[in-house]
Amino acid sequence: MELYDRLLQFTLFQGMSHADLMEVAGHTKFGFHKLAAGKRIVNEGDDCLQLLFLTHGTVRCETRNDGNAYRVEETIKAPYTLQPERLFGLNQRYTTSFKTLTPCNLFSIDKQEVLLLLETQLVFRLNLLNIMATESQRLRHHAWRTAPKSLRERLVRFFFAHCLYPAGPKTFHILMQQIADELNDSRLDISHALNDMQRDELLSLHRGRIEIPLLERLLM
Repeated sequence: MELYDRLLQFTLFQGMSHADLMEVAGHTKFGFHKLAAGKRIVNEGDDCLQLLFLTHGTVRCETRNDGNAYRVEETIKAPYTLQPERLFGLNQRYTTSFKTLTPCNLFSIDKQEVLLLLETQLVFRLNLLNIMATESQRLRHHAWRTAPKSLRERLVRFFFAHCLYPAGPKTFHILMQQIADELNDSRLDISHALNDMQRDELLSLHRGRIEIPLLERLLM
C-alpha cells in the first residue's frame, strides 16, 4: 500500500487535498514498523513521544484501573491510531498497553514532526483539534446523561465506560465484589444481573473474568 493511501485511512489526514497529502508524504519523516504476533508496541506509563498508526493487523489493548484491582482487554483491528490525545496535555504518557495479536504494520510520526504538520497543514490541525474537542465534549457530557433505570443498565454503562473502543470483543478481569463496590450495590444483586445477561448470551462468566463477545450487543 502506498503511503498516500495509508494516510487516507486515518481521521487526521482525511479532508486534505491531493497536493497537501503529497507534500506530507514527501516532506514528513515517518518511521515504519513491522512486528510479529505477540510483540509489545507500548506499555502503560511509557512516554508518548510520537503518533502511532496501525495500518495492518490486530492488536490487544490492556487497561488497568488506578489501584490495579481490575483490568480490561480489548481486541482492535486496523486502521487505528494509538491514543493520539496523549501526545499533548497534562499527562503525556500512554494509559493503555498495546501488544500485537497478529503480524502488524505501523507507521509513526515523532512529536517534532507533528508540531511541524500542525504549523503547516491547516486540515491536519483542524482534524486534531476536532479529535481533542470531541473527546472533551464526550467526557463532559457523562455527568449529564440520564441515570440508568436498572442494574443491568448500570452494568452496561460500566462496561462501556471502561473501554477504548465501543464495539468488539472485551475481557474484564474483575471480581463480582469489585463490580459491586464500583456500582455501590450488593454482590448478590450483581451476580443475579450478570447471570441474567449470560442467559441472554450477551456475555460469559468465568472465575474472576467476564467475556463479552461483542460489546455493542449489550445495547440491543
